[in-house]
Amino acid sequence: MPLEIERKFLVRSDAWRDQATHSERLRDGLIARQDGLKVRVRCYGGRTTLCVKSGRRGLSREEFEYDIPADHADAIFAHCEGRILEKTRHYVPGDSGVWEVDVYHGALEGVVIAEIEIPTETTIVTIPDWVGEEVTGDPRYSKSNMLTARSRAAKVRELRRAGLASL
Repeated sequence: MPLEIERKFLVRSDAWRDQATHSERLRDGLIARQDGLKVRVRCYGGRTTLCVKSGRRGLSREEFEYDIPADHADAIFAHCEGRILEKTRHYVPGDSGVWEVDVYHGALEGVVIAEIEIPTETTIVTIPDWVGEEVTGDPRYSKSNMLTARSRAAKVRELRRAGLASL
């Protein structure tokens, strides 16, 4: 089974930017989520894919990704309204492998997360100075939960502007 083993961290500074070798824009639409299983449609680097990820067990989860035609991806995105994320992924080499630094746009503007895929759960990772707190497995930093939290905060701001926040 294809297994993804990764660790996720907040980013504490922009020092990584000078080290990035390349970047690509990603568009990610959540199709379905149930009991930790997620199904997404993705567009990045000239690829369009359907991706299925199992729930996380420790640092690991199963990940299946299949290329699909671009017009199929466009049709699927139409069913993901409100659950589409856009980000720029920057690739930064490090002592323990290549870090993927995701800078979110749109609804998650300002969120920057660094991830590193590792061969085993016991692999020692050298943490660069620009990497901050580890958030692997922290539900507050799942894409869906971050999007929900931002959406709720925006609604509260709207209510406050309208003078209805105390209702």
